[in-house]
Amino acid sequence: MQPSGYAQLDATFSALADPTRRAILARLASGEATVNELAEPFSMSQPAISKHLKVLEPAGLISRGRDAQRRPRRLEAQPLAEANAWLERYREFWETNFQRLDALLKEMQPKRRARAKHPHPKRTGDHR
Repeated sequence: MQPSGYAQLDATFSALADPTRRAILARLASGEATVNELAEPFSMSQPAISKHLKVLEPAGLISRGRDAQRRPRRLEAQPLAEANAWLERYREFWETNFQRLDALLKEMQPKRRARAKHPHPKRTGDHR
């Protein structure tokens, strides 16, 4: 069972699972845009882009503005910051494990060098 605080995180990662939605967020990172402006670089219709926006908006990743006749979308960074903080804990976990592995490899290094300096004697048996 997941803690209740993970609902936002689930929505964020679910929205980020689609490459088109990630591309839309990347576009919005450079400034707000209308649905038509967001649809331009894609070979898809405005209604198809709208479906992606209907996933991004409830996830809190974008918001809708009101500028006279336009309804530009803008990036909302807070859910991304929360996802990054969650991922950061795992980065720290792996970093600690890699540091342990580095220490173990350094500890083993002198043993390897000692073996290289004193190789096993070659067998001088019968050669057929």
